[in-house]
Amino acid sequence: MKLFSSKKKEEDTPKTKSRGLFSRLTRTREGLFGGILSLFKSGKLDEEVLEQIEDQLLVADLGVSVSQKIVERLKEAAASGGTSTPDEARSILRDLMIDLLAPCEKPEITFFPDRPAVVLMVGVNGVGKTTTLAKLAARYKDSGKSVMLAACDTFRAAAIDQLQTWGDRLDIPVIAQSHGADAAAVAYDAYSAAAARNCDILLVDTAGRQHTHGDLVEQLKKVKRVISKANPSVPDEVWLTVDAGNGQNVLSQVAHFDEAVKLTGLCVTKLDGTAKGGIVFALADRFGLPVRFIGVGEGQSDLRPFNAEEFVDALLPELGQSD
Repeated sequence: MKLFSSKKKEEDTPKTKSRGLFSRLTRTREGLFGGILSLFKSGKLDEEVLEQIEDQLLVADLGVSVSQKIVERLKEAAASGGTSTPDEARSILRDLMIDLLAPCEKPEITFFPDRPAVVLMVGVNGVGKTTTLAKLAARYKDSGKSVMLAACDTFRAAAIDQLQTWGDRLDIPVIAQSHGADAAAVAYDAYSAAAARNCDILLVDTAGRQHTHGDLVEQLKKVKRVISKANPSVPDEVWLTVDAGNGQNVLSQVAHFDEAVKLTGLCVTKLDGTAKGGIVFALADRFGLPVRFIGVGEGQSDLRPFNAEEFVDALLPELGQSD
């Protein structure tokens, strides 16, 4: 298991943050928006060019609805003479993309003076859920918060061991029981322990269940129900971790998990490893859920709070700009 560094990289300072994100999203930027910008350079947005733009948007998993909205807006701008230069076309595209994503920006969670904030992390196997949880734990600890972890993925013994390993390396307490234990009981005990120790935040890991697996989804509902018996106000947040590379299947995951446990946010991982980062736009358009964090690498600092303008600028560089 590779341990990420909790030390901030030079590129994560305010002056270099955008450039750092730019360097992480090369595949989506070059695979999608580089092609679109090259079409702008032709100086015209006729039906043929607009069709090519829509095709590229669909390939990058922006989805039919978002792709059509973007093309319609570009068509309107072209008809009114607003895309007479490549820079004007790019500016319209940039503004539209930011408008689509801006509603998904949301400040980080609220902390309370008299109890721990509770985040329940859900998601299917292989999306980076537990690693994302560990990065969040390190992030909050580095910011001065007292953190506790709950190993509620009792479905797999390896999952308990993985979270305990992270806890040891980060010097963060982990509440865990044996393989096969009642996950809801672990969550209840973890909240009681976090409250007794005056922790600022409790991060709850859950089984990497498939969203179509009924029994496991019912167990997840039970975890949420039982932990609320410890305090009716918790969990404060239910975040779904999704892998950007899973494309349109991500939409199905969000729909199922939201129906089961009412999601309050998304963490989109592995954006650095796919040319289909456009799924973030499809998620924003269909669900409007807050995108809390995006994962753009293996390091701790590569889990970043979502910022619509920064994200769009990383995908849509200035015309003529290169890495």
